[in-house]
Amino acid sequence: MKEKFARWGILFRQYLKRDWKKTMIWVLGITLFSAGFIPAFEEIAKGDGAIGLFETMQNPAMTAMVGPTPIDSALDYTLGAMYAHEMLLFCGLFAMIVSILHVVGHTRKEEELGLTELVRSFQIGRQANSLAVLIQTVMINLLIAFLIGIIMISYGTETITVQGSFLFGASVGMAGVLCAVIALFMAQIMPTSSGATGASLGIIGLLYIVRAGTDSSNVNLSKLNPMGWHYLTYPYTENNWVYLIFSLGLCLLMVIIAFMLEGARDMGSGYLPVREGRASAKKSLLSVPGLFIRLNRGTIMSWLVGFSVIGLAYGSIYGDMQTFLSSNELVERMFLHAGVSIEESFTGTIMMVMTSLVIILPIAIVNKLYVEETRSHINQLLATKMTRRELYWTSIWIAIFSGLVGILLSTLSLGGSAIVAMGESASIDIATFLTAGFNHLPSMLFFIGLAAFTLGWIPRAGKIIYVYLCYSFMLNYFAGILDLPNWFLKTAIQSWIPMIPMEDFDIAIFITLTVLGIVMMMIGFIGYKRRDMLEGA
Repeated sequence: MKEKFARWGILFRQYLKRDWKKTMIWVLGITLFSAGFIPAFEEIAKGDGAIGLFETMQNPAMTAMVGPTPIDSALDYTLGAMYAHEMLLFCGLFAMIVSILHVVGHTRKEEELGLTELVRSFQIGRQANSLAVLIQTVMINLLIAFLIGIIMISYGTETITVQGSFLFGASVGMAGVLCAVIALFMAQIMPTSSGATGASLGIIGLLYIVRAGTDSSNVNLSKLNPMGWHYLTYPYTENNWVYLIFSLGLCLLMVIIAFMLEGARDMGSGYLPVREGRASAKKSLLSVPGLFIRLNRGTIMSWLVGFSVIGLAYGSIYGDMQTFLSSNELVERMFLHAGVSIEESFTGTIMMVMTSLVIILPIAIVNKLYVEETRSHINQLLATKMTRRELYWTSIWIAIFSGLVGILLSTLSLGGSAIVAMGESASIDIATFLTAGFNHLPSMLFFIGLAAFTLGWIPRAGKIIYVYLCYSFMLNYFAGILDLPNWFLKTAIQSWIPMIPMEDFDIAIFITLTVLGIVMMMIGFIGYKRRDMLEGA
């Protein structure tokens, strides 16, 4: 047994040195996201805000999204109960996803890259790598759990208790540990690292969907779901630590099985056979559009499903909007505007939120071309009759088309569910929702143009587009409560877009931003055609 894990400590120390930057971002990111929004929730809870939010959260769609609460009365919906109810599930999800990517990346993927074989050529146990990575992941999640608890206590808020804060942190940390173990298990089962990552994330998605159904219908069934074992701890209300013991027991069982499976398999192989491909490729793969659609198919489908679900969730609260928006001064300033109805005012803001999410997809598709370039796949394509023009403009067109479909789906799901929720009192129709959604088309083209420009001239800066998108979104979202000068607001491109149906359509801005986006795409093409490919560098 000792031989299998021999010198795991050396690998562990090396991983700590190698991953210190990644670990720092990981810890700070999840800790601040989990514990950093308490002041914002304090503002929202002022006045009748907590009561209004409690009524809104009784909607089955919201329960399916954020989970249930043990609180039966709005008067007992304290700041702590509200924060745990609305944040814990999502914080746990982030911890799960990051842990999966880390474990698979340092185990099965390193086997595929040949790094594990190199390590094993020294006096290192054949399972020392997995043990070192697992312990590293557990320690990181423990650190996150501790820091979350400390930060939340430091606010000194009455209902944010010491026990509840550490339970909140422990729930997030245990969620990360559980999925780290699931990833280690799937790394033994699946034939490739991408398969292990996909299967692990698929398990999370399946558990999330199952719990959404049971939370809305019979929450007792959610207690059988491993994902439910972290948010059903109910920090600040019931403080139920028992579910974490269930998670710990499952982790120990799966770790034992995972190491047994790893000890019995050959390096680089899994227990499931590699799926044999077709003897000959489909005709669609013989064209650049067919190939690129295939490469982006999974990303496009998953994002489109996400847009639809988010649209349905936002639309379902239109029926309770009066209670929610009129209950708190801060919320009123964020969503209400003079001279228009609550529904119209809310639609203008929420459509900006939806289109900001949609814009992420086309940016990712444009950046995907550079990702394939860094993987040395593009030179294989350019060795054929394909030209850079085909590669570039195919990516751009797929990005634009995906964005259009994204806006359409998000708008229809938002508008459809909103009209159903409002019933006979509906003051806006589906055509208004579609107009409000496609009014943001120029901002989408602008961001595609920005991504295309960086792809052509400074491809390593492609991810900075996400930073500017986030900046633009935040500035617009909080414009109602931040007394910022108009010139500063205009540094965000979405500030130029009128918020229909609150404001009138502006044809001049629509055309100007559209042309600006197209011009940046063309300039980006010039750069892409001239610059050296990474393979040739």
